[in-house]
Amino acid sequence: MSKPYTEDDLANQLDSDFTWRLRELSDLKAAIARSEATARPVLLRSLVTILYAHWEGHIQFCSRKYFEHVTLRAHRYDRLERQFYINSFLARIDALFLSRASVEASCRLVAEVLDSTNKQFSRINASLIDTRSNLNSHVMRDLCTICSVDFAYFDSKKHFIDVMLLKRRNAIAHGGETFIEVEEVDDLIAEGTSLMRVFKDSLQNKVYLKSYLVAG
Repeated sequence: MSKPYTEDDLANQLDSDFTWRLRELSDLKAAIARSEATARPVLLRSLVTILYAHWEGHIQFCSRKYFEHVTLRAHRYDRLERQFYINSFLARIDALFLSRASVEASCRLVAEVLDSTNKQFSRINASLIDTRSNLNSHVMRDLCTICSVDFAYFDSKKHFIDVMLLKRRNAIAHGGETFIEVEEVDDLIAEGTSLMRVFKDSLQNKVYLKSYLVAG
């Protein structure tokens, strides 16, 4: 896939990724509606696992492409939202804490934090946008922080994310006898795709409005 050099490049790639996922869910919904009674429970269980896969996959795709786009703009940290600069040190601070580093090493890192705002943003640490194969509401909150996206909508959907989607997906993936009712299909797809769409649109809006840049 080509790099998202322009705002339209990014929008097209995010929309394309969302569209094929939506199409697959629509096809599965149609298959459930056509299925015989004996096959339907299996298809309903597969809907939850596939919906979760698309939820995790699309969120990670959007995050990665957003940071790739900003990287290609070649801005310095002092021209970007402060979170970009904070992100650049998060993994190192965590590693420093875990290693119980010397005072000298801690001082060097603090000095670099204070002296590096004029450097160019060149990449996002992949660990910061890793969904950890467990995209619950807590992980989503962290991702929203890293991307400077408002978490309010996702906060209002915590029960759906953590219980209706992730808990049941985990149970099914580990062989549990968790079953889905056919009456749930429309709501599951609508809620799941809405979560994806809101995150995608939030990042697209940041790029089109250039709100990831410092005002002025």
